[in-house]
Amino acid sequence: MNLYRRQMLAAAMAITACCAGLGVAQAAGYPAKPITVIVSYPPGGDTDAIARLFAEKLGERLKQSVIVENKGGAGGTVGNAYVGRAAPDGYTLLFTPNPFTTAPMVLGLSPAQSYDVLNGFEPINQTAVQPLVLVANPKTGFKTVKDMIDAAKAGKTVSYASPGAGSPMHVIAEWLNREARVSIQHVPYRGVGPSVTDVVAGHVDTAWVTLGPVTQYFATGRLVPLAIGDVKRSPLAPNIPTLVESGYKDIVVGAWNGFFAPKGTPADVVKLLNGHLNEILKQPDVVQKLATYGAFPHGGEPAELGRTNAREYEVVGGIIKSLGIKAQ
Repeated sequence: MNLYRRQMLAAAMAITACCAGLGVAQAAGYPAKPITVIVSYPPGGDTDAIARLFAEKLGERLKQSVIVENKGGAGGTVGNAYVGRAAPDGYTLLFTPNPFTTAPMVLGLSPAQSYDVLNGFEPINQTAVQPLVLVANPKTGFKTVKDMIDAAKAGKTVSYASPGAGSPMHVIAEWLNREARVSIQHVPYRGVGPSVTDVVAGHVDTAWVTLGPVTQYFATGRLVPLAIGDVKRSPLAPNIPTLVESGYKDIVVGAWNGFFAPKGTPADVVKLLNGHLNEILKQPDVVQKLATYGAFPHGGEPAELGRTNAREYEVVGGIIKSLGIKAQ
């Protein structure tokens, strides 16, 4: 091999080594600036509070500012779409509950109009799960799901509140309506908080909500728990039976939340964030704080959140389509 060819080969090898090292250096240098976590709902709700808890803990571990920014609107699709269009560099993340998966179909939006639910994001971590609970105002006299169904079948007007059309709470209630062959009237609200306030006040008979905001009313008798929407009873409220126990074995709908990043975010960045979040979910103060929202830490590999999202799209999305649930 002549000198010229040896010099060219050495140069090519040096360039290859440099490029290979560059990817490692970029991953190792992340994050070099503040990270923004988008929450697609207004401040003050469970999603916002849990996002801020994780942002604080991530910031401590990454030694970098992690800022929560609220971009509400159109059932969460405004903020979700914003992240879907963001640069895939790990500096814009999405923290979202599971309406992320079904909101576009409820609103009748195509991927081009909103975002690609299944292929437009990199899953990072399914951080927590929250069981849904059916509660009643004590003045209704309902003690069980059967009481409520019997009243509806007897011709009594019965209503239920949900935090909005297409929410998991709306889906499970309409699924129960279909299976029980009743027509309990839907009263949609803009969030869990207002729906809880009105069922406590007696303006609406019942409500499907997450467990955290209502447990305080059980001991005082201001709300009566009727059923949990999960497959098993909740350790946070073991005395509340499930819909399965009440005779509706197929009706299981829960709530979950998690972190996503724009499609194309480097795998090393996703892996780094996933690892930190898994460690955060083991911290006793985080477990305790999540319990106040009726939530349990979940965690796992990014692919697990991907599978959860796909399953939600197929199962809950199928129920939404079969029931004709649309934004109101």
